[in-house]
Amino acid sequence: MAGTLNKVMLIGNLGDDVKMHYFEGGGCVGRFPIATSETYMSKQTNERITNTEWHNIVVRNKGAEICEKYLSKGDKVYIEGRLKTRKWTDDKGNDRYSTEIQCTDFTFLSTKKDSDTNAANAGSPSVSSPSGNEPTPNQSATDDNDDLPF
Repeated sequence: MAGTLNKVMLIGNLGDDVKMHYFEGGGCVGRFPIATSETYMSKQTNERITNTEWHNIVVRNKGAEICEKYLSKGDKVYIEGRLKTRKWTDDKGNDRYSTEIQCTDFTFLSTKKDSDTNAANAGSPSVSSPSGNEPTPNQSATDDNDDLPF
């Protein structure tokens, strides 16, 4: 095969809010971690084992601004991108490496409604009653659909 491929596809949950860094030239970078998990049953102990991997995501410019606006900790997201390893020197002069996913495409998998529900459930429990304008689950939204075959 003549070419190479550096492609990553992940579906996971944000471990923190998007952290933004703005540059003088007008560009920006957003960074956030996502967690992916795999669960299986141990054959020896018959218990459920969950392994979680953390991935550092880097998204640039307009994509970063969109992520900052709409994503928050706990949201589920699909990320497409490529692996990039950066080399840097720590305070003690040691060479350090970090591997990141340079995001080229993303899709939000949690809706705003899901996020609001999760936030409400995380706090004190509350009971909401349907308003007079919304149909109840047993009530049809409109009465014109009575002649539909399905």
